[in-house]
Amino acid sequence: MEKVAIIGVGFTKYDRNSPLTFAEMVFEATSKAIADAGISKDDVDNVVSASSDFWDGRTISSMAISDASNAFGKDITTVEGDGTFAALYGMMRILSGSFGVTVVCAHHKGTESSMNGITNCAFDPLVERRLGIDAVSSAALQARRYMNKYGLSEEQFALVSVKNHGNAMRNPLSLLPMEITVDDVMNSRKIADPLKLLDCSPVTDGACTLVLAAERFAKKMTTNKKRVWLKGVGHCADAFRLGDRDLADTRALKRAAKRAYAMAGIDDPRKEIDFAEVYDAFSYMEPLWLEGLGICDDGKGCEYLERGYFDYGGKLPVNASGGRLSANPVQSAGLYAMAEATLQLRGKAGKHQVRNAETALVHGINGMCGQSHCVWILGK
Repeated sequence: MEKVAIIGVGFTKYDRNSPLTFAEMVFEATSKAIADAGISKDDVDNVVSASSDFWDGRTISSMAISDASNAFGKDITTVEGDGTFAALYGMMRILSGSFGVTVVCAHHKGTESSMNGITNCAFDPLVERRLGIDAVSSAALQARRYMNKYGLSEEQFALVSVKNHGNAMRNPLSLLPMEITVDDVMNSRKIADPLKLLDCSPVTDGACTLVLAAERFAKKMTTNKKRVWLKGVGHCADAFRLGDRDLADTRALKRAAKRAYAMAGIDDPRKEIDFAEVYDAFSYMEPLWLEGLGICDDGKGCEYLERGYFDYGGKLPVNASGGRLSANPVQSAGLYAMAEATLQLRGKAGKHQVRNAETALVHGINGMCGQSHCVWILGK
């Protein structure tokens, strides 16, 4: 099977109340990615975009940014969900043999949207939606279930916020770099018990673009230092209704990770992965998903956190960028994580560069409480 590489990355600065339109954000990110790849826009033969009609406030939202994403006169298709799933679709199009160079872009303006209203509409309209449940309150249910199942505490979850906001201090792109303590997290405003303000990611605007290329094009167009290979990917979905799942059971993620590891030839992720960008829109999610990824046993993620295993200078740095807790443009967050991993593997991550970065894991989710997961393994 032919390999596929990321040859270009581009993104806008994380922002609040960005003055740019959706199209202007996508144009900036895509222009930067094409320039980073060192190619012409004419070298791109197809586009995959990730967007949401609800978040954009208009129907068929993908077509409104098609010109800005360099799709005029080309094949374009759309994914509704996190950017990691758009990258998966982009790779699949190349592996079909029909395309050679793919632009994958995603955009999000959370500050022009109603998080509560939009995520409430993701639930069943006859019963659940009328209860007022949304992304935050459903996450609170999941956090409580995780605590009860394994005897975990809010103070342990707060360690994630302390770590990731601290990591963000080294990342100039981050929206919320902060030096905080567990007490700061515990004393921040309650949002939905047991989640507090500093357990939650900020509303963020941002667009990100990757340029993917088939091996035969990647080697002609770019240098070895620029190319980062997509070595493995796996995705899997759980049941839609929260009541049909044990919210502390990561069975879908385990299946996705198993497939990604098998494709990448990874036998022991704890030893073979050098760093990870894991979905952490809420603090409790990071240890929960790390358990599902097989980095630690079920219920043991917080113990690893307390030992500093996932610190920037730890054995397996997690969210060295600051993670979603420091900036979370929902639709494009996964692509930002893949761009971050690409820069790390190139050795171009600046002050938050991870030492000896050879193999990276990137994780994205779609749906409430991690209904669907996409796991990527990237490498040199």
